[in-house]
Amino acid sequence: MDKDSAFRRIMAHQYTAVVVLDGSCVVEHINSAAELLLVRSEKQLLGHAFDSLFAQPDEIRSLLASVIQEGASVSVRSASWQMQSRELLTLDFIVSPVMDRNQIHLILEMVPADRSVRISRDEGRVDHTETSRHLVRGLAHEIKNPLGGIRGAAQLLASELPSDELQEYTRVIIKEADRLRNLVDRLLGSHQMPAFSQLNIHQVLERVLALIKAEAGDRVTLIRDYDPSIPEFLGDEAQLIQVFLNIARNALQALSESDQSAAVIRFRSRTVRQYTIRQKRHRIVARIDVIDNGPGIERDMLEKIFYPMISGRASGTGLGLSLVQQLVELHNGSVACESEAGQTLFTVHLPLETIDE
Repeated sequence: MDKDSAFRRIMAHQYTAVVVLDGSCVVEHINSAAELLLVRSEKQLLGHAFDSLFAQPDEIRSLLASVIQEGASVSVRSASWQMQSRELLTLDFIVSPVMDRNQIHLILEMVPADRSVRISRDEGRVDHTETSRHLVRGLAHEIKNPLGGIRGAAQLLASELPSDELQEYTRVIIKEADRLRNLVDRLLGSHQMPAFSQLNIHQVLERVLALIKAEAGDRVTLIRDYDPSIPEFLGDEAQLIQVFLNIARNALQALSESDQSAAVIRFRSRTVRQYTIRQKRHRIVARIDVIDNGPGIERDMLEKIFYPMISGRASGTGLGLSLVQQLVELHNGSVACESEAGQTLFTVHLPLETIDE
């Protein structure tokens, strides 16, 4: 294997986006992470000036020229680059000069600035949610133990009471004890580990769509926006149906409580490459979005919606989204929510590698 081929293979496996420029700041090499970041293929970029990608190239051209002149690396955090496509990139990047056979080259390493923020935010939310879940489970166990005694005592008392009128009181006690036990069971969450098998994510979504259609009738328009190229992967079909059904029902309830005349829920699937979930990078993941055009979630509630017992509705228990996060984590995935007036977006990322990878 020649040096150029070995270099390309090393670059292809880099986590960061890497672009190599010659002394004239023309693109010589680019790895797959940079292709994804810049939304350009290697074929489109090779032989072209790097600054031609940007709407305001003067600042970038000046920066690259100073690195060549000074012969020293430059590191910049949270730089904003406006692409020709008008997309704004916020990046942490390093430009390093390298001499090879008396010719200077520039190695440009780029990392989206929001990536580290997102990873830290996701880890913090998972940690806080897990802490809350442990506290709630401990409380639930303390409640559940005496409930069995109360119910059993009520049954014994009912057998001793002479009249049906008096037994009505014990039936109320038993009924309420059963209701509390069901609530406690929900607080304790799912005890079942996923039963992994090969599945198609669109079959899961189609099942959810059918259930939501049966509940909503013609009150809501359901839209499919699928990427048919998403391959099968290992997952628990029943648990993933529960995940997306809980999210979709949340959207349906939000739309039902609003005065939205044209209620819409969109189910969208895409693939994302080189995506990091809790410090682990995955070659490819499925991104599933559930989008509604309801009133949105208040900002102070948005950061807490996955915590147990937190609900934005008076009638809610705050357990549905907590269960969603728990089940997604069992699939090594992540779930997040963005919301503003007129649109709420729930996004689930699920690794498409096998569980053992």
